[in-house]
Amino acid sequence: METKQRIIWPLGAFLVGAGLIGAIYFGLVSWAESPEHALELFWEERIFIVPIILGFGIQSALYIILKKRLFVPVTSVGPSGALTGAGGATSTVAMVACCAHHVTDVLPILGLTAAAAFLAEYQTLFMGVGLGTTLVGILVMLLILFRERKKAFAHAEMAAEAA
Repeated sequence: METKQRIIWPLGAFLVGAGLIGAIYFGLVSWAESPEHALELFWEERIFIVPIILGFGIQSALYIILKKRLFVPVTSVGPSGALTGAGGATSTVAMVACCAHHVTDVLPILGLTAAAAFLAEYQTLFMGVGLGTTLVGILVMLLILFRERKKAFAHAEMAAEAA
């Protein structure tokens, strides 16, 4: 694969992933309150929100790198679907944990005041779990990438020795 594609695919996935989770965050808070409130809340929670958004973008880029085998030199050796899917599931959990506390803005409208109070009480915990899950997802995907790269190089070395 061309060097240009090795850069464009992950960069595009990063931008789409980060943009999507950022849009979900701002859309949910804007819908529940107002766009001004969304910006205020973002500024107040930026210590959690920015790393989660960036982390989700990084996971998206790593997923594309694994899926398309952009940095694994042998096409016959690559990540299994189950291992790649584990990173995707981790990203989903992080997104839900990140945005779950914003449901508290809407729940009273639906008559679920007790649930809203519970989620509001543990807002920081939800965001901490979201950030932690994002970091674990990145680590898992990097470990998969390095393991597959190592296997690919070992496979290529054995093939060269046999020839």
